[in-house]
This record gives sequence, structure tokens and C-alpha cells, in this order.
Amino acid sequence: MKYAVRGVAGHPLALGLRLAGLPAVAVDAAAAAREVTALLRTPDTGVILLQADYFDALPEELRSLLRRRSAPVLLLVPPPVWEAPLGEAEAYILDLLQRAIGYRVRLR
Repeated sequence: MKYAVRGVAGHPLALGLRLAGLPAVAVDAAAAAREVTALLRTPDTGVILLQADYFDALPEELRSLLRRRSAPVLLLVPPPVWEAPLGEAEAYILDLLQRAIGYRVRLR
């Protein structure tokens, strides 16, 4: 039997998975449990790519079931990050500004 890789993620990540040629549904965290449960019932699902922050939003019994099962394999994928990480110098300046004026500012 052939097994499929399927994704459950927010719109930006689901779009990226689809562009890579993988079937993925775009849902919010609240609807992720329904989609993951449906994939568990699909016999040819071999791997579920789940947006990492959605895993914590799943009901505890579903998370427990996913931890115990060997198939399908659950892979948590980090959501996209739209801001570049700060360099060491930028972080230092922001820390100084926060201490001086009492709140955090953005340099971008």
C-alpha cells in the first residue's frame, strides 16, 4: 500500500506545502482537531504535517492518542516567521532603549 503525506496548517504554511506538491488543508487552530481526526481515519495517511502551535490547541485525548500511535507519523512544522531575528547589536540597543524609556520600541 502507498502512504500519503498530508498537511494541516494555517493558510500561509498550507499554501507553502501545496506549492511543494503536498496536499494540505488550511484551517485555524480550532479546526485542526477535526482535520487531524479525519486524517487518522484515512487508511492511506502515512505522515501528518501539523503546524507546531496547533498541536497544543488539540484536545488532550487526541494529543495522547497521537503520542501513542506509530502510524501515521506526526511531524510538527514551525509556523512561518515574518520578522527577521534581531542581530546582537540591535538587541543590545533595544534593551538599552527599553530600560531608558520604560517600554519596548521597534527599529523597523
